[in-house]
Amino acid sequence: MSKQVPSRRKFLGTVAALAGTSVSPFAINLAAMSSAAAENASDYKAVVCLFMAGGNDHFNTVLPTDSASWNEYQRLRNTGNTGSIALPGLGASGGVLPISPVNAQGRSFALHPNLAPLKSLFDSGSAAIVANVGTLVQPTTLSQYKTRAVALPPKLFSHNDQQAVWQSMQTESSASVGWGGRMIDMLAAANSNSTFASVSSAGRALFLSGRSFNQMQVGSATPPVINSLTVPLYNSSSLNNPMTAITAGDYTDPMMKEHANVVKSAIAAQAQLAAALPAAGAGGVPNPSAYVNPVTGQSGVNPLAQQLQMVARLIAGRNALGLRRQVFFVTLGGFDTHSGQVAKQADLMARLAHGMAYFNDMMTSLQGTDMRKQVTLFTASDFGRTFASNGDGTDHGWGSHHFVMGGAVKGNDIYGTMPVSGVGHQLDVGSGALLPSISVDQYGATIASWFGLSASQIADVFPNIVNFSTRNLGFMNA
Repeated sequence: MSKQVPSRRKFLGTVAALAGTSVSPFAINLAAMSSAAAENASDYKAVVCLFMAGGNDHFNTVLPTDSASWNEYQRLRNTGNTGSIALPGLGASGGVLPISPVNAQGRSFALHPNLAPLKSLFDSGSAAIVANVGTLVQPTTLSQYKTRAVALPPKLFSHNDQQAVWQSMQTESSASVGWGGRMIDMLAAANSNSTFASVSSAGRALFLSGRSFNQMQVGSATPPVINSLTVPLYNSSSLNNPMTAITAGDYTDPMMKEHANVVKSAIAAQAQLAAALPAAGAGGVPNPSAYVNPVTGQSGVNPLAQQLQMVARLIAGRNALGLRRQVFFVTLGGFDTHSGQVAKQADLMARLAHGMAYFNDMMTSLQGTDMRKQVTLFTASDFGRTFASNGDGTDHGWGSHHFVMGGAVKGNDIYGTMPVSGVGHQLDVGSGALLPSISVDQYGATIASWFGLSASQIADVFPNIVNFSTRNLGFMNA
């Protein structure tokens, strides 16, 4: 094993992330009081949130292609110049990809041309589409929205705030707990060690913040291992090694003593993680294939696939880590396409499909075990975008269409009603931006029910769910 000594900055960064996983005995006792469903959980389940940061243009992701819808799409998105954001039609070179959902709603549909791997997953029943999802406090009509006759989500159309509301049901300034973290709080008793139950491979995520248990942050590579605390960091004697001093000190000051305990816990957690993770590549979790940018034709690394590889490695290490319930967060940025949308989204859709297909392949045979029925990935985003073009892009919207993938998903279908294409209809809040028909609470509650939460726990995690008569959208098998 390598005896390299990490830099002080790298060490402190790692400790800061790991230190957040420490919980008090009181918190552990609270977790032990979770529901019988969690206490009796003898299986393994994981939820992966794939957040498309910036607000994905869902109108060019899932497209109605029946004549009326397509004509309206072409009228509003094909500006007849180099800034047109309309995609080529069915059968055209590089045209949209047809899908045949079970619930076709009397219409026809297609996916973005660069979502071919995701189309295969949809067609095979491994993925589904949930239409027009967005932040809502309660069911809302267009008239109620315009007159503010009902409670509305705070700070609509704001990136940071709507990301926070999607992940926590609160705005950026007030949010502290996310619904992924709350699910782990509720089901903590299923895990013998919850240190690695909430993990982000994309930096700190509000989605994973719990009340009792904090998230672990890891990179896409194996975390550095601290092999020896007697090797000095500052080319001085071991007596001057700050880590030796911290962990070996005999403290009387309570704050210093607690700090030393946190550092010790962080080092122990890091060592445990390194020992449990299978290798990346040959002999472990295979590396993603090369990703090809559809615009430039150049091949390279897809960071999303790398994040998902780390998730796969952590799932592979579940038994060694003592875990039966895990929640993960990964992200793909760049979706704020006010300009240059055609090229930007083409690349983003290719990255999305490449990453999701890779992850599905890993779950199909993760170290010889088919984990697809036990792992569910869902997409999320700040908001959707306007139907009307602003010239060569789109502006901030509200509701949007999303994908759910996994072996427990009732795939090859569209859940919810696909809105009318165009502008001026009963869900148009401006320039064709959609008033959501399905709330984030309903979307999340459906996943949470599959994950093992009871009705009362779901009501605690999703406070607005009581306002909706339909609390399970039906896209998950039990």
